[in-house]
Amino acid sequence: MGADRGRLFGIARGGGRFLLAHGLFLVVLGGSIAVRWVVMLGYPSPLWFGDSPTYLDGALKFEPARLRPSGYSVFLWLLKPFHSFTVVLSVQHALGVLTGVMVYALVWRGLRAGWPRWWTWAPGALATLVTVPVLYDAYQIELEHLLMSDGLFTFLLVAGITVVMWRRRMSWWTGALAGLLLAFSALVRSIGLPLLLVVLLCMLIRRAGWRAMAATVVTAAIPFVVYMSWFQEAHGKFALTTTDKVWLYGRTVDFADCSIIKPRPEVAIFCRDGLPRDPDVAPAFQALWGWNSGFKQLPGKMYNPDANKLAGEFAMAAITKQPGDYVAVIWRDTIRSFEWDRTYYPTRGTVEQYEFPVGASLTSWQAMYAYPYGGETSDARVVEPHGAWVRDYQDRFFMRGPYLGALMAVGLLGVLVRARRLGGDVLLPFGVSLALLVVPAATADFDYRYILPAIPFAALAAGLTLARRPRTAVAPVVPKPVSLIKPVSLIKRKDAPVVPPQADGEADDEGMDDDADDEPSRQNAET
Repeated sequence: MGADRGRLFGIARGGGRFLLAHGLFLVVLGGSIAVRWVVMLGYPSPLWFGDSPTYLDGALKFEPARLRPSGYSVFLWLLKPFHSFTVVLSVQHALGVLTGVMVYALVWRGLRAGWPRWWTWAPGALATLVTVPVLYDAYQIELEHLLMSDGLFTFLLVAGITVVMWRRRMSWWTGALAGLLLAFSALVRSIGLPLLLVVLLCMLIRRAGWRAMAATVVTAAIPFVVYMSWFQEAHGKFALTTTDKVWLYGRTVDFADCSIIKPRPEVAIFCRDGLPRDPDVAPAFQALWGWNSGFKQLPGKMYNPDANKLAGEFAMAAITKQPGDYVAVIWRDTIRSFEWDRTYYPTRGTVEQYEFPVGASLTSWQAMYAYPYGGETSDARVVEPHGAWVRDYQDRFFMRGPYLGALMAVGLLGVLVRARRLGGDVLLPFGVSLALLVVPAATADFDYRYILPAIPFAALAAGLTLARRPRTAVAPVVPKPVSLIKPVSLIKRKDAPVVPPQADGEADDEGMDDDADDEPSRQNAET
């Protein structure tokens, strides 16, 4: 009886500690799940974007698209046996919740070592605070309800960074796992490719170990080789896409002056000088999709074999001959991320697709892909009053630009105060969040959905900025007793191994977390 009581008391005590440490986060997590449940009730069918039919087409045919990587199509293909968009949306919302859980776990783990034991609640409270934007942003939840790749991309990228940051000294298998996750994210959205280089650089700075880095590079290369071989089988070219330079051309038309770059006649069809511009439509959108697009002068338009090459030649000429103008548009579109109000950019129709609609409709073009994939779950419906509640929620609860700027500023401060340690644990999430804002502005164009993947990393960097190095107590030195009698062996063995003297405190730390910011040393804990 006494043993049973002691066991029950121990379980109750452990449960109380857990609730004290994580109870607030569990409440916040449950609330975020409830919000997504209401979204599913109000909008039982998926929301559509301009790219959605392309992704579904790839899932139905199991064929890579020429325009963009088809990792999201493979994801939809894996879920196709369920024949239900309800399953797709449920999985996407679950990935959004898990993204918030990973951010919380990393921040809490980074904070707990620097706080006294009797402040058990403090790390969880601070970690919960920075996780709220990840779990409750209305536009993030809407993006999870779209047939789009961004939610899956964010989850895979956060998962890869979590593996990298969990232990500073990584083993080869954790490096291999991180490489796979980062490669999969790049195959979902091509921006993941430069981010892989950012992660490898930060791993080098963090001294993750050459085995882990080598494993990351090797395992990251395998999915790319497999995908490019699949692409070659379908389209005859060993590549990720056939339009990678088209997007860069769209970036440069915002400032390109053909009187300065003087393109060849074959390339001059992409000049926009003298063409009428619609002030309500972004220049890149007009150049790529407008009625007077230069691609429409080529047979096959954007899919013409020479289109990508010619567009790339135009873009590189504009960048090399107008570098100042190129930097100016990158700066302008990066700063857009921190504005208070949202504007209709690149087009009004694009921005409206990021809002939960009042009614629901399904075009014949969308239905052609929707019903073979999702059957009856493809029917466009909005159920009131849940739909009205969701729309009202979206008008109030989302990350405005200045709030994102504040998180980025805190993360930058965390990097600067850790300058002697090259940014410490804050450098990686801050670098990834900054890259997620700058790279699209440099290679494509500004779009509000490009901001959302940066929020988890900005929150992570801000949370880790608050981490403190644990105070380590110095163990008192106890003199060893000295024996006046020195034992002498009477038998001298020739085959006795020679053991070199070992310095005090020297130990094999293989497999141990040597991050001083996270865990006190074993000797100090014993003291």
